[in-house]
Amino acid sequence: MDNRVGEMQVFLRVVESGSFSEAARLLVMTPSTVSKLIARIEARLGVRLIERSTRRLSVTQEGQTYYTRAVSLIADLDDIERSLTTGTMQPRGTVRVNASVAFGTLGLEPFLPAFWNAYPEILIDLSLSDDVTDLYLDRTDVAFRVGRLQDSGLTVRHLRAVPRRIVASPTYLERHGTPQTVADLDSHQCLGFNFQRTTPVWPFQEKGRLIDRRVHGPLLANNGETVRRMALQGVGLARLGEYHVREDLKTGRLVEVLSDATIQDEEDIHALFPAGHQSPPRVRAFLDFMVPRIQDYLKVP
Repeated sequence: MDNRVGEMQVFLRVVESGSFSEAARLLVMTPSTVSKLIARIEARLGVRLIERSTRRLSVTQEGQTYYTRAVSLIADLDDIERSLTTGTMQPRGTVRVNASVAFGTLGLEPFLPAFWNAYPEILIDLSLSDDVTDLYLDRTDVAFRVGRLQDSGLTVRHLRAVPRRIVASPTYLERHGTPQTVADLDSHQCLGFNFQRTTPVWPFQEKGRLIDRRVHGPLLANNGETVRRMALQGVGLARLGEYHVREDLKTGRLVEVLSDATIQDEEDIHALFPAGHQSPPRVRAFLDFMVPRIQDYLKVP
């Protein structure tokens, strides 16, 4: 009897648990049975899905593709069965979402109540972190990334290019003066990030050409919200996305500086997700609802 769905479920458990023995324990099987089932899939497909070693397992590129498609297929089967038992085709289930702290707080959370009004059967499992996570290992359905992307087999949807602003609090500028040129930054405290470069580098346009300027300061943080809060406290200058400091600029809590030198300083924001058009209905519903609203929000007023 063809039991490819059962074999897929075994493969998923192996990848997610990281070992044949742990997968066997969770599935109440013997490790040898689990190993034989994985070998059967590989023999049928004619490709290696998992590389075995004495210390750990690693998923091959083909294995990642198979994992993504298997997750999508099993999720679709679950959706079909639930919809038939309830007599509705309303998307349901869990959508696991990852985003940076600032983007998730400002550009995503405000739209969630309206999303749940439209899709009350979808649970959003939301994780906010500026650390880059592995969508496959963390079983993330959708990740919102700010900045340059690494090459991957994921589907990418560009949301918008967002300008960055260099800002400071009025109290900081009263104490240290307002920088008038890029060279003035040598005498200013500049707040940076520890996930980019050890020595922060800010790009500028000067005399018609683009330059990278090394800056220095008392803080390297792993998230933009910490940098923003320190700028509000008058610690130094911060370089942040426009959407992140939009309300602070409106109220005067922060003031933009060197605007003429940063006119081409932008960061791209993307939505990443596995499987593309084969995403489960719940994931497609989330993206179709959120993407146009986020794009409208990110537009500079």
